[in-house]
Amino acid sequence: MGEPGRSRRSPLKSAVPSNVVSPVRRCSRTACGRPAVATLTYVYADSTAVLGPLATYAEPHCYDLCAEHSERLTAPRGWEVVRLADTSAPAGPSGDDLEALANAVREAARPAERGPDDRYRSGPRTADPVEVARRGHLRVLRSPDS
Repeated sequence: MGEPGRSRRSPLKSAVPSNVVSPVRRCSRTACGRPAVATLTYVYADSTAVLGPLATYAEPHCYDLCAEHSERLTAPRGWEVVRLADTSAPAGPSGDDLEALANAVREAARPAERGPDDRYRSGPRTADPVEVARRGHLRVLRSPDS
């Protein structure tokens, strides 16, 4: 016999598999098993239903809804529905961003006029700026053109 209080079975073999517990939060609507994408909260004092992005943690007073149920949500008569936009997703580049990127690529592709002293500069050599003031390691420089 083994040690008292110790099972001969390993804990993994005696565990019962369960399909009930899932790492993905599911829609709170009855008989809907789709993944939740939004959280619904009722503000009873203001007669308002607030539908926003999926909350970080599941709360007992909130309802997680799938995409279909969050789109079809209606509130009781006299109540207002406030839909908060999901701002957690990164916004795509704007037209200005893409234009600035294209200009930078064009500038980098231009052949640079370089002499023996200009190994690390691109474009024609200009006069060095003049130091006007200094504070610690910072310097204030004035361009010789101004």
